[in-house]
Amino acid sequence: MAAAEGEVRRDMWGQEYRTASADCGAALDDYYEQSMTFGRHRGRAVLRAAAADPSCALASALAAHFVAPRDHARAADFLAAAADSLGKATGYERAVFRALSALVGEERDTEVAIERHFELLKEFPRDLMSLKRAQLICFYVGRPDTSLEFVQQVLPENQDQNFIYGMLAFPLLELGRMDEAEVAARKGLAINKNDFWSQHNMCHVFQQECRFREATEFMESCSPSWIACSSFMLTHNWWHVAVCYLEGESPIRKVLEVYDQNIMKELDRSDSEAAEVYLNALGLLLRLYVRGEIGPAKERLTALLDELKKESIWHAEWLLDLLILWALSSMNETKAAENLLDSLRSRVSSMEAKRQQVMNRAIQLADAVSKYGKGEHKMVFDILGPDFDGLSYKMIGASDEQVDVFNEVWYTVLINAGETSTAIEVLVKQISKREGAPFLWRLLEKAYLVEGRGIDASVASEKANALQAAYFHEHRD
Repeated sequence: MAAAEGEVRRDMWGQEYRTASADCGAALDDYYEQSMTFGRHRGRAVLRAAAADPSCALASALAAHFVAPRDHARAADFLAAAADSLGKATGYERAVFRALSALVGEERDTEVAIERHFELLKEFPRDLMSLKRAQLICFYVGRPDTSLEFVQQVLPENQDQNFIYGMLAFPLLELGRMDEAEVAARKGLAINKNDFWSQHNMCHVFQQECRFREATEFMESCSPSWIACSSFMLTHNWWHVAVCYLEGESPIRKVLEVYDQNIMKELDRSDSEAAEVYLNALGLLLRLYVRGEIGPAKERLTALLDELKKESIWHAEWLLDLLILWALSSMNETKAAENLLDSLRSRVSSMEAKRQQVMNRAIQLADAVSKYGKGEHKMVFDILGPDFDGLSYKMIGASDEQVDVFNEVWYTVLINAGETSTAIEVLVKQISKREGAPFLWRLLEKAYLVEGRGIDASVASEKANALQAAYFHEHRD
């Protein structure tokens, strides 16, 4: 009987689970490793674990969570298999099942899922896989404060663990605590210089503090280690490099080189995930577009259009949907853009009331982004109003840097819609936080010129040129 039920094993962090298959155990550890390192084959690993031992409650529950976004029916089957095995499961497996049921079961509820992850991690604080999952839930509902609570709860038990400080750094930087985030990221890199999340978080700190040269040099020195990363992590890290070149006003060719050679080349790989590449590609092209580099942006959008019109890539990520909306609208693909916007509205209308209330604001932003693509700046202003701040739209599942492009859109809209006094007020406030960003000074110069404040415009122009010259001097070829 005991042999049929399988033996109790321990995973890479010491949690106990039951399986009759050594292959299942090896595949679960591979899944954890792949997940923590943003590997390309985490899906393959967790499905291998579930196939090796369909009676392992842990493997089936984790497989259910993995397939749920794309295949609800299959997720339900995996969850049912896990439920059938709970009688012989360990306490750890039952706790994971409870937490995951709130994410992929019939009664999905984010609040319940968060609460159950707190309970799970209280009992099993060395379970970094569940910590990572809990932080992802927080990311997609825009709650960095809760994400920080999660990691702080388990930190005492994981002082020397690989990956823990990268997971500490991210919510800190999202909460604007840059000094602490940098300390945490450096601790993570001291434990493992190829901790990709710590590398990425280090870049966030440099970028936010306008240390663009440090950011590009650091990330390019790390880049050889990214080859095994998932499509998202590989292209996202290169997106950061490109954005830092752009923000430091390096020659545009350097930005386009990263786009062409390091982001789009990922699509040539047989195991690439196209939607993950498009997320970073479009995020970069929108920044180019906002800065007036419309020719290069549209040239590259033309090559993507057929793919972006395919509904099969819609709804992978809210941020991606918004970027696709802008791309379709700006390229006069009006019908496809309308279909996507209608589809987003339909998705929100089917949500439970509380979530619907939150996501209605995401629809408002989607509508504005679509109008911006068509060049209807006054309508964008009417939709977003004078008090817009992209950072309060984190419910679309985006970091500060990712969502900041919508602030850049808004600044340009304010100027183009004739709301220059508001633009000046907002830009002065933003410059007080990021004085080293030339683009903000250039927008301020433009707003001053429209207002007829020539002397102020000259000061802003000189400041932008001095910053750009200093950065370009550091990067001269």
